[in-house]
Amino acid sequence: MSRSFDAIIVGAGQAGPALASRLTAAGKKVAIIERHLVGGTCVNTGCKPTKTLVASAYAAHVARRGAEYGVRYAVDPGPIQFDLPTAAARARQVIMDSRKGNEDWLASMPGLTLIRGHARFTGPRQLEVNGETLEAPQVFLNVGGRANVPDFPGIHDVDYLTNSTIIPLEVLPEHLVVVGGSYIGLEFAQMYRRFGSRVTVVEMGSRLVGKEDEDVSEEVRAFLEAEGIEVRTNACCITLGKRGSKVTVGVDCTDGAPVVEGSHVLLAVGRRPNTDDLGLDKAGITTDDRGYIKVNDHLQTTAEGVWAMGDCNGKGAFTHTAWNDYEIVAANLLDGGDRKVSDRILGYALYVDPPLGRVGMTETQARATGRPLLTAKRPMKRVGRAVEKGETWGFMSMIADAETRKILGAAVLGTGGDEVIHGVLDMMNAGATIDTYQWAVPIHPTVSELIPTLIGSLAPTQPVG
Repeated sequence: MSRSFDAIIVGAGQAGPALASRLTAAGKKVAIIERHLVGGTCVNTGCKPTKTLVASAYAAHVARRGAEYGVRYAVDPGPIQFDLPTAAARARQVIMDSRKGNEDWLASMPGLTLIRGHARFTGPRQLEVNGETLEAPQVFLNVGGRANVPDFPGIHDVDYLTNSTIIPLEVLPEHLVVVGGSYIGLEFAQMYRRFGSRVTVVEMGSRLVGKEDEDVSEEVRAFLEAEGIEVRTNACCITLGKRGSKVTVGVDCTDGAPVVEGSHVLLAVGRRPNTDDLGLDKAGITTDDRGYIKVNDHLQTTAEGVWAMGDCNGKGAFTHTAWNDYEIVAANLLDGGDRKVSDRILGYALYVDPPLGRVGMTETQARATGRPLLTAKRPMKRVGRAVEKGETWGFMSMIADAETRKILGAAVLGTGGDEVIHGVLDMMNAGATIDTYQWAVPIHPTVSELIPTLIGSLAPTQPVG
């Protein structure tokens, strides 16, 4: 049995449904194949549930600080008690509502067939699903990624958590050991510390969030440790084991005990693409040594008529980059455009509290170019809105090209940083110079109003090399 379509989309994450909407609106007969949950990582195990839990953690944190703001109870209840089952139920509801919204959207598309099952290529632009052969002149892969689980010694002897399996957890860990000191690991570390768990972060590198500039790493570590999170860096030999009802993590660090003992362990050591069981070789689709599908600047794979979008192509492991992949493909195929991945200015956030908003180059990357630079930095302790909120951890920094006067990158590590950074992101996308921003009349009091002040303090700095 076989069926033919104008286009087949494998995966109903962020890019897939959006592209299906454009293709069906253009009158095409489209099949979208999903083997697990509609909505992908963002809806089911990523953005939606984690930021819901982050909000619960923030509420608990502010409640503990209530006295600082003049909040008193008629009857002193003592230390707050956190109800993890209620928080988990709230996150679960957010997941279900969002997933249903996506499913209803797909059901509303004329000309679309949603097929539940695992798709594998059997030939060029030909796939098998549930024993049925499907073919189309255009195939789009939006298969996403999953948690990377390294083959640590003892990995098969312990029950470990990943970013997916920790979401529905309803029993508060007594001591959560987080292996991995980067974006995902740190969000969960701070979250569970605020829920009431003891937390230890184990990082193989010399510092947290190693892809960021050193000053970002140092500040993040400082405010996490201030909340009582233990941080172990330079963990060069990680092993897992059991000691009674406890799980042990061997770290072999230069400082501290060689073994950390906890009640639960979360593995947050990166992601891997869901490309290892698709039969890509039968379609002539090649991957790199990490399994990411190789694509060109228009997101075309090495096989004619096949595109790859989202986490599986290694061009950006974010919901918004997956969405932008859809926009690039749709514009080029349906609107006669010539949009390219290389035109994208990357922005992202780290959702610890305070959050980090980042756009463009880090200062380390900019210095390595050898071009003449202008740099500026301002601590959040000198930002009025941060002082008024009593949230003064962090800083904002910026790098610009001294000759073109265009911003190369910026970071806002501080209250509202994930929102404030969009002003800089928009400015960079518009190709505006730093001089243009001086005409802006920002709202007071906001964190954003300090961006023009930061620009006004940009000063020459020496490049590397």
